[in-house]
Amino acid sequence: MNRIVLLFAALALVPVASAQLYKYVDKDGKVVYSDQPPANVDSKQLRIHSAPAEAAAAPKSALAKDKDLDKSRKAEDEKAKKNEQAAKSAADNEQRCATARELYAQFDAGGRLTKRTASGERVFMEDAEIAAEKEKARAQMEQACKKT
Repeated sequence: MNRIVLLFAALALVPVASAQLYKYVDKDGKVVYSDQPPANVDSKQLRIHSAPAEAAAAPKSALAKDKDLDKSRKAEDEKAKKNEQAAKSAADNEQRCATARELYAQFDAGGRLTKRTASGERVFMEDAEIAAEKEKARAQMEQACKKT
């Protein structure tokens, strides 16, 4: 198995090693680039790289690919958790807002409202108490339904 990998690596490097480029000036004064050296003309051999440095780098090992895959899976899991938490938080906020609106609507509807005393007895609320509770419910509703 190692011999096959070594053979493919050697074959992949052959075109890079054999790529040669020559630069010279012809009799008319023009600069010419060629893959073969000219006869009877002073030429300069240029070094070129036919593949970018990233492509010439060795391929990632299975372990490195596995680590990258694990890293991307963890990132996706964290993103999913954040989205889930954001959705849960939004649902909780919506529920709090709905509850606060219902409470305010009870006070806003008017009529005779009751409350329980410390001993558990039901008594009717005075108009001043209703107004104070309505104002408190309005403030709670505005706070709970505030968009951030």
